[in-house]
Amino acid sequence: SFNAEIYANLSVLEIIGNVGLVMIVLEAALDLDLKREKIGMILQSFLVALIALIGSSFAIAYIIMFSVEGAQDLYKALIYAVPLSIMSSAIIIPSVGGLKGNKKEFMVYESTFSDILGIMFFYFLIGAEQGATAGDITIDVLKNIGVTVVVSIVLSYALVYIFQKLTSQVKLFLIIAVLMLMYALGKKFHLSSLLIILFFGLVLNNTNIFFRGKLSKLVNKESVKPIMHDFHILTLESAFVIRTFFFVIFGMFITLGSLIDWKVASISVAIILALYGVRFIVLKAIVRYDITPQLFSAPRGLITIVLFFVIESHPEFKLENFDEGILLFVIIISSFIMTWALIKYNGGKMKDVLLAQMQSLKVDKDNDGQNDKFKDVVDKNVEDQDFNQF
Repeated sequence: SFNAEIYANLSVLEIIGNVGLVMIVLEAALDLDLKREKIGMILQSFLVALIALIGSSFAIAYIIMFSVEGAQDLYKALIYAVPLSIMSSAIIIPSVGGLKGNKKEFMVYESTFSDILGIMFFYFLIGAEQGATAGDITIDVLKNIGVTVVVSIVLSYALVYIFQKLTSQVKLFLIIAVLMLMYALGKKFHLSSLLIILFFGLVLNNTNIFFRGKLSKLVNKESVKPIMHDFHILTLESAFVIRTFFFVIFGMFITLGSLIDWKVASISVAIILALYGVRFIVLKAIVRYDITPQLFSAPRGLITIVLFFVIESHPEFKLENFDEGILLFVIIISSFIMTWALIKYNGGKMKDVLLAQMQSLKVDKDNDGQNDKFKDVVDKNVEDQDFNQF
């Protein structure tokens, strides 16, 4: 018979997971375009991502403690809660292209920060000493981040400078290999390795900001452009392969019985309500006005699954009675909610979009192969876009 637990404990799976995390953070960092006029929005999105992450993590942890048998340890419950609290930038970024004004950029920044902060928070919990107090963990985290930021800045400048000088045709995988080496060394010295990857992506994507004044002589923008272009393609395709791989492996863990288990469904609904409840409060407090469809655009996906496998490879943190079906329910429901919100925001109806390909329901008087009604709605939304308002 098939034993999924064997796969969860494979060291190869952990290695692939680490590569996936590096690719995800790098892809997210390459989407962060830093500009002076965007500082306010960037700070807003950072605060929303940080506060929502922490608030959701504790809310879900208490739900797990209350509803899962043998899960009375807050520390272990929190480790399970963090992956469920992280938004999936891999789903959000391709999905929000039709949003008006700053809404799109806000969602890109927020989902990126949620990915990065969530992964860091998770690994701090995994790496923290058992029995340590909250104060001790906080001090260790601040020290770790301080040292890592200094190391990251130095390494990022050095790597961008060196890589633009490479004349070899084999550049991209050499760069990836070096980044993986930096990630491994960072973990060896108990640094936040993902910060190194984040800063490298930021510096590479914003050379005009980081290489200013005398430093501008150290970088050739024409040499950096092709590296940036190739990196976008590499990270995009690699993330797709890794995403597919982990979703297949995750499917092996799901038992069909959990899909019709009322207890699993009720826990999942409670988690969904906690996620959107916390998100509503945070958006109202920080953004204040016009918070739709941002409120409902918070799906869970690849990060949740990858970090779930990290827990599976650490038996000391496992909750034996935690049903993996909860993850599946939360991922499906949150993705469906975002789909509904985006369709409604664009003036469409769910049934029109889902059934748009059925020829009998189409109205196509001009014979261009598109539903006339749906096309008119799209054209109107494009014309009505206001890029100066949130």
